[in-house]
Amino acid sequence: MAQYSHLFLPDIKESIPYTSNATRGPQANIPDREVVSHSQRLISIFEGIWGDTQHNRAEREAISVRSKDGTYLEFKSRAGYDLITKSLEDVRQGVRLLNVRQTGENENEETLCTVYVPSGKENFFLQKITDYADANKLTVGGNPKNKKLINSIDDIKIAFVESLWTDPIELLPNETPLWCEIWLRHNNEDSQAIIENFLSLLSASEIEYKTNVINFPERSVLIAKANRSQLSEIVSQTDYLAEIRIAQEAAGFWTGQTNNEQQEWVDDLLQRLQIDENVNVRVCILDSGVNNGHPLLAPLLEDVHCLTVRPTWLTNDHESGGGHGTLMSGIAAYNNIEEILESSEVVSQYHKLCSVKIIPPPSQEGSPIELWGDITSQAISRTEINLPDERIVYCMAVTSSLEIDRGRPSSWSGAIDKISYGETVKRLFIISGGNIRNPLDWSSYPHSNLTSSIQNPAQSWNSLVVGAYTDKVEIKDDSYSSYTPVASKGCLSPFSSTSFSWEKKWPIKPDVVFEGGNLLKNETDEYIDRYDDFGLLSTAKNPVVRQFDTINATSAATAKASWMAAKIMSTYKEAWPETVRALIIHSADWNQEMFAQFDKNSNSKSDIKNILRIFGYGIPNIDKALFSYNNALTFISQNTIKPFKKVGSSHKTNEMHFFELPWPKDELLANPDIEVTLKVTLSYFIEPGVGEVGWKDKYRYRSHGLCFDVNSETEDVLAFKSRINKAIRDEDEGIEFDSDSSRWKIGMQGRKSGSVHSDSWTGTAAQLAACNLLSVYPIIGWWRQRTHLNMTETSTRYSLIVTLETPVTNIELYTPVEVAIQSIIPIEIPIGN
Repeated sequence: MAQYSHLFLPDIKESIPYTSNATRGPQANIPDREVVSHSQRLISIFEGIWGDTQHNRAEREAISVRSKDGTYLEFKSRAGYDLITKSLEDVRQGVRLLNVRQTGENENEETLCTVYVPSGKENFFLQKITDYADANKLTVGGNPKNKKLINSIDDIKIAFVESLWTDPIELLPNETPLWCEIWLRHNNEDSQAIIENFLSLLSASEIEYKTNVINFPERSVLIAKANRSQLSEIVSQTDYLAEIRIAQEAAGFWTGQTNNEQQEWVDDLLQRLQIDENVNVRVCILDSGVNNGHPLLAPLLEDVHCLTVRPTWLTNDHESGGGHGTLMSGIAAYNNIEEILESSEVVSQYHKLCSVKIIPPPSQEGSPIELWGDITSQAISRTEINLPDERIVYCMAVTSSLEIDRGRPSSWSGAIDKISYGETVKRLFIISGGNIRNPLDWSSYPHSNLTSSIQNPAQSWNSLVVGAYTDKVEIKDDSYSSYTPVASKGCLSPFSSTSFSWEKKWPIKPDVVFEGGNLLKNETDEYIDRYDDFGLLSTAKNPVVRQFDTINATSAATAKASWMAAKIMSTYKEAWPETVRALIIHSADWNQEMFAQFDKNSNSKSDIKNILRIFGYGIPNIDKALFSYNNALTFISQNTIKPFKKVGSSHKTNEMHFFELPWPKDELLANPDIEVTLKVTLSYFIEPGVGEVGWKDKYRYRSHGLCFDVNSETEDVLAFKSRINKAIRDEDEGIEFDSDSSRWKIGMQGRKSGSVHSDSWTGTAAQLAACNLLSVYPIIGWWRQRTHLNMTETSTRYSLIVTLETPVTNIELYTPVEVAIQSIIPIEIPIGN
């Protein structure tokens, strides 16, 4: 079948003012209180706190020990009820919400939050309680003033180091010093002074630290090695703590068994290799270094593009990694080496490689602890200084099993989101989901995969996170006749972690799955994880000893995804990183084995949500990602939108984009009964708002969100715009607006998490013929809500992919639309028209 390029749309969008169809969210669960007794108890607690604070400060001053000026307080809800955290902060008063935590489950769950109160503002909360108790200050509705806030508070105490520790409490150091992440709060302008002051405090206290720092809006992160008593003293001496966490360790590497291939294979491939002289796309391997002396890598990875974060680490692929970086490189360069070796065809290469060593060799690592977000940032800076004019896919299969608490962001994942978002340059990261390596977990496959979480930093919103499935089930070696494959064909790889246990507010991870290999087991539950035929062939670290080795698990899958991303990037030179990510996800689908493995129904939205948390959007298809066909038409639209605006002192949603897509209506109506599928993918990068403050209210992690919707077959332009946009609706008409969400495979609620949203629905050609109206509209984020940061007027980019496809091959959808697009003359439509 003839292949065509996807159709990049000209600027046909209409921008119109947008006001969301706001609905009241879930109401806070607040206990009833007897006003007088409750207020008296809280006032008594506060008076005791301020008395103890003054006493402790006087004692420290008497012995000339440094003391902070303000006070850290911990507020607690009643078990099973909510705490109104947003009312515990007043930026103008300097009263700051530092972190929010939950303990217990269900009816025993308590919310705890830590608040900083500056010196001189001790009466801030006392006044709120006094007003609550004052019968002369009732609200219009006759309720006590500040009722929700005060009723939600069950207890208050002075916050110590435990209140600032936001990881599981069992990880808090005892007397043995451990590397910890110290999260400092600031107002952005004074961040450098606060960091320098804090480092001088660490030096004076003889606490070991590392000088690199990660900066986020209102937060900076560094690492220091301290025990519990030292951390407690830090809490007593500084006013700028926000939270403390355990520092991350990067996971180790592995390699497979030797694959005894012949040197002639390499020589034959090199004779068939043709490298495009205009290559400007590279896959950057962030790993243990690469041995670019391998004959298959040398033409694609020059010495000058082998870099390292620390000069003393050198650039070679060190022994402890078993050649992991070199193995990753072979897959990222060639994808399926077995297939290429067996072929006699010319191998055309349209991308090259570069490498940055981010893992220290064992002889120099000392402690394996690093501020990995900063290490990653340094690697990107070195790459782009070295290759300023090339388009780069960043490939990383280095993960940590720490800080994977049900999907919450970490300093590392936040740094990757910040690097991806970029102030001027957007970047595509492809990251492995992390592996399961414990035989005890393998013995309970696949259920153990559901409880084994995607690893840090793969909770990143902006990166493409890769899991693994497998088709490798054939055992060709008779010496393994007593073994059977653990996974069946088309099912989840035994190595692949999932986000099945994550809270639903966090993104779907992995985003997609690629081949990651399989395991062998026998009747006594002995496992073999390095059976050559169950791995992926790649370039060995030491070609003097052997040319090829095998790699498996999510590392191999990530390298394959990076190859695919580079292929798309070299084919569509105008495609943004957001678009490349979208095309990979848009091309993916699930097979029936995935649903059968977990006894799920492919027509059930709740079952599909579970499958998403295991397999992401499924297995990508390189042909669909690269090409349209007569019966499969793909639009691509790359746009910029300003989600919010400031009007006077108010901060509001600003605009939505409306598309009337050129559509093969005549062709569809001429074949009214054939089956047609409409698929839409919306991809954008968010700016992260990192910090353990609950990620709700104004402290949402995302800077902004975007959603899409498509008109139903009965909606005309006015009806569709009216349903989406409250700003152009006549409120008095009493019209009910149905989003027709039931037709979508995933549905509006299922696809709204994260920063990439993909869904499809299948109907008849007659039903789809009129469904060419599409809107992209904003939803809330911290750009709008944290108004003191002055980010409300920020513009952002998005990519929109739309495919119309039918299994019927004798229909022509592509050509009439191509002709229609070529005839379009963009018309500027002012906002408000």
